Amino acid sequence: MMHMEYEHLLIFGGVCVGTWLLFIYLWPSFIIRVYKRAILVKGFGEGPVPINTLYTESQKLFADPVTLQSASGSNSVTAGMNRDTLYVVGWLDLRKGPLVLHVPDMNGRYYSVQFTDPSKNINFVYVGTRTTGTKAGDYLVTGPNWKRAVPQGMSQISSPNNAVLVIGRVFVENDGDLSTAYELAKQIQLTPLDR
Repeated sequence: MMHMEYEHLLIFGGVCVGTWLLFIYLWPSFIIRVYKRAILVKGFGEGPVPINTLYTESQKLFADPVTLQSASGSNSVTAGMNRDTLYVVGWLDLRKGPLVLHVPDMNGRYYSVQFTDPSKNINFVYVGTRTTGTKAGDYLVTGPNWKRAVPQGMSQISSPNNAVLVIGRVFVENDGDLSTAYELAKQIQLTPLDR
């Protein structure tokens, strides 16, 4: 009789461990799917963000994130509570060809543009103050099979996947700096290479 009790306990323990490992394995891809849907369908609560474009968090949302998010019924992709950072987000599909990321001269201001491979949830490159400096620049974002020469004056960002999550951040020093930071964030742009 004692042996049967331990057998059930071992089976229950095995099922618990298996379920936990499955949860740990699947959780990141689930979160990335939720994030993609939030960007492409809801954006920042002001409507969808089309693929291969970047959307900048509005000044209103930055100024009053709690009221505006709850009023729109949106669970926005922005952290919302971070009171010194404007967000720029987008979802890229590089199967149709490379995109050019343009960043303006930030004149010493902190900013970063993070590129994430959603299949592995790995940040594979950053453009920004700590990695590329604050001068204006153009970066060619290419998929894993792109083999052509990089146009002169551009640096290549080679993605390991054709799907890319982009999250940009621009520092806002204080309320009086919001409009300047917003104008700079709006200048972080993506365009197809052939344009």
